[in-house]
Amino acid sequence: MRISTRRWAAVGTAALLTATALTACGGGSGGGDSDEKTLTVWHYESDESAMGQAWAKAVEIFKTEHPDVEVKVEHQTFEQIQKNAKIVLTGDDVPDVMEYNKGNATAGQLASQGLLTPLTDVAKDKGWDKTLSGSLATTATYDENGLMGSGDWYGVPNYGEFVGVYLNKDLFAQYGIDVPTTFDDFEAALATFKENGVTPLAEAGAEYPLGQLWYELVLHYGDRALVDDYQLFKNDVDWHSDAMTKATEKLDEWVKKGYIASDAAGLTAEDMGVSFINGTYPIMVSGSWWFGRLADEIQFDWTQTNFPENTLHPGSSGNIWVVPTNANSKTLAEDFIDITLRPEVQNVLGEKGGLPVAGDPSKITDPKTAEMTQNFADILAEDGLAYYPDWPVAGFYDVIVSQLQSLVNQSKSPAEVLDGLKDAYESGKADLVG
Repeated sequence: MRISTRRWAAVGTAALLTATALTACGGGSGGGDSDEKTLTVWHYESDESAMGQAWAKAVEIFKTEHPDVEVKVEHQTFEQIQKNAKIVLTGDDVPDVMEYNKGNATAGQLASQGLLTPLTDVAKDKGWDKTLSGSLATTATYDENGLMGSGDWYGVPNYGEFVGVYLNKDLFAQYGIDVPTTFDDFEAALATFKENGVTPLAEAGAEYPLGQLWYELVLHYGDRALVDDYQLFKNDVDWHSDAMTKATEKLDEWVKKGYIASDAAGLTAEDMGVSFINGTYPIMVSGSWWFGRLADEIQFDWTQTNFPENTLHPGSSGNIWVVPTNANSKTLAEDFIDITLRPEVQNVLGEKGGLPVAGDPSKITDPKTAEMTQNFADILAEDGLAYYPDWPVAGFYDVIVSQLQSLVNQSKSPAEVLDGLKDAYESGKADLVG
């Protein structure tokens, strides 16, 4: 199946998160269940997708274990749920369990408005807090203001996504270059390609890809404390710190050396992907959401690796299962969520090209799929998910795109770019936390 590209994986933080009185915190289903003979599931995955096939397996298992329960699976579009969730969930005719987008502006907002059931006790009872720990669990928890990363559990992720490096092995072989395993090797490969008249990096400055490359460099020079400050507002961010400065200067250096095409500022993600698929560029730094399309369309020998020597990587859990406050069958909903984390469901997800959060890469038979899944498993083993650069504040996506376009066009210095990012970030943060 051809998998379409997407923008940075989570909806950015909304500027307005109105906190209202919450329902009882920390609990599970409680005594609100009124119908334990029907389970209604909403999700927006196609039947052919990895997620759709995995959820179908979960439904099959659920029916076997709950033979007296009627299961109603309703497919919604992402746009329908995104647009109408607040209105729908204030009524009585709601699903028992629903796929929903993670992040402050989506799940966090609904949680802060009392529209989602807190699942903290259930997470402990069923061991979700052990299976989904560290950075993987960040998008599952929200505080009273709807900010992710602390507070109660309100959702459960089942799959993940991340940014890595796609390599054209035929071009590497043609120029006698080994697949890089260190950052120095990576830069040496860039230099060798350029010396041979080949622009090495497929890039796109008009959309998300260039920002993800910049963030990979920030993470290369930074650490988890920087991620927590940047993404979760634990402390103020020093926008001219060693990591921020080195990353932005390194990207500027790569632009000056011609490792990124001079017209990249005006190119889209689609332009970037097509150029890599066509064999024009030997390297593409982008997300796992490209994997299915690359597997379908590429005619040369290729591979996918993690960014060399990074212990932190752009990425996160995928969408999350949530239980609406007004759901009728909360205990059944919790059972269904638990089934989606079982190995037999997670391994279906992995085999079909998804990224399971609790699967076994050794069970995957397709070599390319197994390679990508193992790379993701390696990231999880190091608690290495660092989310996406546009997540912290509303409107930051457009600011990152604009500032980095200025870097490619050489109309701004690295210090000026960081000043532009700082101004937008701090203004957005003030709107959220004062």
